[in-house]
Amino acid sequence: MLHPLRRQRVLDALRRRPRLTSLLVVCHGNICRSPFAAALLRRASARNGVRVDSAGFLGPGRPPPPEAVAAAARHGVDLSAHRSQFVTADRVRLANLIVVMDPTQGREIRDRFGRAGRDVLVLGDLDPEPIDTSTIQDPLHQPPRVFAETYARIERCVRELERAIG
Repeated sequence: MLHPLRRQRVLDALRRRPRLTSLLVVCHGNICRSPFAAALLRRASARNGVRVDSAGFLGPGRPPPPEAVAAAARHGVDLSAHRSQFVTADRVRLANLIVVMDPTQGREIRDRFGRAGRDVLVLGDLDPEPIDTSTIQDPLHQPPRVFAETYARIERCVRELERAIG
């Protein structure tokens, strides 16, 4: 019920932002959701010079699970070479906008790194479809169907983000 209002508020705020030069996409482990969203954003942002990185709250160097690689490939994204990166103060400081997968991650970015709420976006708030939650479900340890649903939702939301930031 509140989603359409929240979505419109987020879109309006994005359109008022100065031109972005750097985006950081964050999820819990940086092996499923954030690398997929970052790859989609990188593809769209390459022509306008926006740097897109991804990171997570768990240790670095972990590969995506095979289910993530397979689901991403169906969207034209190759995650096979991706290795998780850790969220650091430098990564957060350098980003104009930090995109997270759930409100808890947004709070952690704000609290731990001192970023303002206007600089942190919950990607699920941009979903053009009716939703029950802003959180984009973590598909890790779930069946392939959940990966497919999660990646379809991320793709919808990324499309909306691309439109808003132009």
